[in-house]
Order: sequence, then structure tokens, then C-alpha cells
Amino acid sequence: MVKNLVQQRFLRPIVGLLRQGVTPEKIALSLVSGVALGVFPLLGSTTLLCTMAAILLRVNLPAIQLVNYVVYPLQIALLIPFFRLGEKLFRAAPLAMSAAQLYAMLRTNLWHTTIALWTATWHGIVAWCLLAPVFVGTVYPIVRWLLRRVWREELPRGAQSE
Repeated sequence: MVKNLVQQRFLRPIVGLLRQGVTPEKIALSLVSGVALGVFPLLGSTTLLCTMAAILLRVNLPAIQLVNYVVYPLQIALLIPFFRLGEKLFRAAPLAMSAAQLYAMLRTNLWHTTIALWTATWHGIVAWCLLAPVFVGTVYPIVRWLLRRVWREELPRGAQSE
């Protein structure tokens, strides 16, 4: 069941893009960039980031946005780890992150809480800036290799223009 879901929702669209003439390199760049930008630790910014990346890198906009939306739960899961890594990088005091603690902070001092959250976000963005290029540089060649294999196996020889 999971295999069918992955094949139907993920692999078929990729093969469709390959059949339309999109290169394995462009698809790989779309997928990997979508993941890297999709976990950017500033909520509400990833759609714009992915759109700008698609334009600048000349990659498939629907593919990068689809991946961006699929990794949204991962973005939420990685917010605090990015914030914590940023705190370590800047040797900042850890920010209280439980809902009750944040609520208490908001009730006590809204301005201080806003500054603390903004600082934690910037620290998280710096951590992301250090990790994202490593992720892309490591994962892109692997995804590109896999897509080249799919391209060779799935498409007739005449449809390939390498």
C-alpha cells in the first residue's frame, strides 16, 4: 500500500517530467532545493523562497513547491533543533520553548518575548545557512544519479537526449 502510494504520488510525476524533456539534473535540483528550502526555520517564508529559487535556478516550479509542501511537517520538527544549534553557535542562553513557558513570557512582557523569538529565529537561520549547503551538496549527486537510472530504464532510447 505504501509502495503504491509512493509510486503513484511521487515516482509517476517524476517519470512524467522526464518524459516531457525535463533533465534528471533539473528534477534533482528541484527536489533537493525544495527539501532544503522547505525546512527554512522561518514559518511562512518557504513558498516565496522556493519560487525565487525556481526562477533563479530555472527548475520546475510545481516540483519544488510540491516538495516544499510535503516537507512542511519536517520544517516544524526542525524548528527547535535549528534554534538550539543557533543558540550553541552564538553561545546564547536557551529560549524557553514549551507552550506554557511561551504563554507566560507573552503575558509578562510581549516586547521581550518578541525580541527573544526573533533572536532565536535569526540564530536558527544562521544554523540553517551552515547546514543547507552541506545537505544539498551531499544529497543532490545521489538524487541525480538515481534519476539518471530511472531516466535510462523508463524512457525509450529515442526519447533520451543526453
